[in-house]
Amino acid sequence: MTRILETSPPSTEVPDLSGAIFGRSADGMLVALVGEHAFAMVPARDGRHYLASGWRIRRPMSEWIRVDFYGHSGEIADEPGFRAKVLEQAQHQREKLALDRREDRSPAHTPWGPSQRATIYADGVTFYSTAGHGGFHLSPDRNREVHPQLHQRDAISV
Repeated sequence: MTRILETSPPSTEVPDLSGAIFGRSADGMLVALVGEHAFAMVPARDGRHYLASGWRIRRPMSEWIRVDFYGHSGEIADEPGFRAKVLEQAQHQREKLALDRREDRSPAHTPWGPSQRATIYADGVTFYSTAGHGGFHLSPDRNREVHPQLHQRDAISV
């Protein structure tokens, strides 16, 4: 069950069974936290709202303000729509955890520049994130498993 405690000053953070925590920001926005991902229902013109996101906001939700959010993920119709979107994100996070991917900070030179982060999907399958791009790298053994018409013949070493 998802709940928000309405209080004044801004609300207390309330966890629910999904792993999402809902509350109110210092400036009265409906906000939520899923892991380290923060979400806000930000007011726009003409009574409209949009979904904004942030990451690793290290203060209590009741101290969050508009400038803590930088991502824009489209229009949100109303509070139930906001909650549904956040619960969808919580489900997505649970599904990603079940995949048992591992994050690695080992630096690597990639065709897109130096890696900032690597996500290991499986032995020999790594996704590298860079400042401007990113992509998958397959070990020579994994590359040989790709259909001959599709695999990279001159595999780039990372």
